[in-house]
Amino acid sequence: MNDTMINDSTIAAIATPIGNGGVGIVKISGADALPIALSIFRKPGFSPYTEQDELYALQNVESHRLYYGYVIDPDRRWIVDEVLLAVMKAPRSYTREDVVEIHSHGGGAVMNAVLKLVLKQGARIAQPGEFTRRAFVNGRIDLAQAEAVIDIINATSRRELEAAAHLLKGDFSRQIESIRGVLVDMLTQIDAAIDFPDDIDDVLDRTRVILQLQQLVLDPIQVMIDRYDNGHVYRDGIKVVIIGRPNVGKSSLMNCLLEKNRVIVAPIPGTTRDFIDDRFSIADISVTITDTAGLHKTDDPVETIGIEKVYDCIEQSDLVLFVIDGGLPVVEEDLHIVKGIKEKPMICVLNKSDLFEEDKPVRLPEAFSAVPVTPVSALFNKGINELKTLIHSMLVKNVTDGQSEVIPNLRHKIALERSALSIRSCQEALRADMPAEIVAIDLREGMDALAEVLGINVNEDILDHVFSQFCIGK
Repeated sequence: MNDTMINDSTIAAIATPIGNGGVGIVKISGADALPIALSIFRKPGFSPYTEQDELYALQNVESHRLYYGYVIDPDRRWIVDEVLLAVMKAPRSYTREDVVEIHSHGGGAVMNAVLKLVLKQGARIAQPGEFTRRAFVNGRIDLAQAEAVIDIINATSRRELEAAAHLLKGDFSRQIESIRGVLVDMLTQIDAAIDFPDDIDDVLDRTRVILQLQQLVLDPIQVMIDRYDNGHVYRDGIKVVIIGRPNVGKSSLMNCLLEKNRVIVAPIPGTTRDFIDDRFSIADISVTITDTAGLHKTDDPVETIGIEKVYDCIEQSDLVLFVIDGGLPVVEEDLHIVKGIKEKPMICVLNKSDLFEEDKPVRLPEAFSAVPVTPVSALFNKGINELKTLIHSMLVKNVTDGQSEVIPNLRHKIALERSALSIRSCQEALRADMPAEIVAIDLREGMDALAEVLGINVNEDILDHVFSQFCIGK
């Protein structure tokens, strides 16, 4: 989607979730938003049985006002619904274009009928995230703030919401702009040194620039990278996968953690044949948990594919809960599973603790020496709170309060790391007394990486990826 397509058309979409509700909203944005809306809107007292229509004159409609009336089908002179029209004229709107919202009743049929009329009058259906993309293109928000919008929509805990709200408010963007400002000033000095090579020693104090790059650029960038490493769980949540041999109680454990009967539990091995995902919270941090099929040696090609997918799921997780039947000895298959997990953080969950004395659980081999072990009884819901505490302590380390600091997302972190790499290269070039032109190249690369965070001169592929994560209507 290019900027010309964005600027030259009027878009519309249903902006409320699918399903029935008290209120539904059809949103329109673009140069023709108001004429299109008024073409299907009539004043109170409209009657389909008379030929005279009470229309609102375009020039008389004020911005940031609600207008009460009816949406009608102009061709059939049929009243579709009793509505409120919310008018927000450019540039004081979400997209900095003329925006009109039609607030109807929240049934699917009525909202679709209103949307079809809007499209028939000349609007086109919006692409996912196109309203927010227009807000970005028109300079109302930067790319980091646009990403915060989807984080707010997807937030499932207070911590996630706080982190996203700080991002949307622009705290992070201002930090990035401040660092870029330092680099712009330094580039000005270096460009002057290039323009006046005979006076380079007077213009460019290499020792001072190296120190400033460290204190004013690299140190703040590293702080932001550390915030991601230590605190991204507040925004992204935690991905936990449950694994183990068949019939060790994985599904029962998942039900206990979720505090509901999400997964079918049966004494027959192999009840779970595919992944089952759900979410819960630990200390207001969102946890996505996945129950998997039992891991075991097999010659069945279908089961082999399923087991390979389990290991792919492990690779994408933050933590593995390796469930062992604590009432039985550890077998060779358990050791094979441990070796396959490699460096992924893991907790060994000794299930069925009701079958053994808590101070005398099954003896674990050397392969488990570095793995935290906790006994539970999924049958009697014992040890579950202790397991949740252990999960939290393993993954939430050195994390500051989400209310006081902005936590970058993964895209930001990668860009920050690229910027830091270029700035360190710039420092090395300065120490090696390299030509000012070489120093300037590294400095510009560092600036470009920071600009990418804000969406300045960013390529279309990145924009398409960011906004494709939005729903239609936002």
